[in-house]
Amino acid sequence: MQAVIDVVLPVFAIMLTGYLSGLFKVLGEASSEALNKFVYFVALPALFFISLARTPVEDVLYWPFLSAFGGGMFATFLIAVLVGRFFFPGTIGTMGLGGVSAIFSNTGYMGLPLLLLLYGDQGLLPGIITTVMMGVVIMSVATVILEIDTSDSARFSEVAVRVVVGVLKSPLLISASGGLLVAASGMELPKSVETFCDILGAAAGPSALFAIGLFVAGCSLRRGIGEATWLVFLKIAVQPAVTWWLAFEVVDLPVIWAEAAVIQAALPTGALVFVLAQR
Repeated sequence: MQAVIDVVLPVFAIMLTGYLSGLFKVLGEASSEALNKFVYFVALPALFFISLARTPVEDVLYWPFLSAFGGGMFATFLIAVLVGRFFFPGTIGTMGLGGVSAIFSNTGYMGLPLLLLLYGDQGLLPGIITTVMMGVVIMSVATVILEIDTSDSARFSEVAVRVVVGVLKSPLLISASGGLLVAASGMELPKSVETFCDILGAAAGPSALFAIGLFVAGCSLRRGIGEATWLVFLKIAVQPAVTWWLAFEVVDLPVIWAEAAVIQAALPTGALVFVLAQR
């Protein structure tokens, strides 16, 4: 438990610090949005690029692990959207973000440290793979949903063009694609570029968590509590349960990989969902 506390407590402490800063108006009213823009357009792209540039492409495509972890995400997302359609109705975008909130694990800033504490270097690769899935695949899907939702055209061709353009313009997808290309080419980045990306990327997590706290300070904590409670239940109970069944009963995975899939599925929602929602 001490390992869990050492990793999890600082994450929520940063959000609390942001909340108190907003509550006592230490920063301006637009501070949450400004910090969010920094994360979305600067810090996260740097983190995505350098992380993927250092990861061999073939290591990311471990299909048994992807099917177990991805299957848990897909099933939970489906439940969230179907239930949301009847009990928490809204636009395609709001229901889609609800589904993403129910499956998007904090694999980077919580999951990786936990796996390293539990398994040493053997836990690094499952952590990287799940982080890539969250940052590249799920964020791309969420962007598609939001582009469809905000399109004011009724024609399918126009909506399709807007969706494609919106996804291609995403700084997260552009940076991730660039990192994958560098990894696939075997190119070695200059040390100065790596240092630049490392410094900026290190700011992404704390800044996003702090921005959440700032934003929450201006919100009613009781508003939407029923939907929030339901999504939390899906995230920390349903998703890991489905992932456990797939990882241990359906897919033939080594024990460490199966356990890593369940741990990553059981993590609380990552701050990147908030970043995308506010954008």
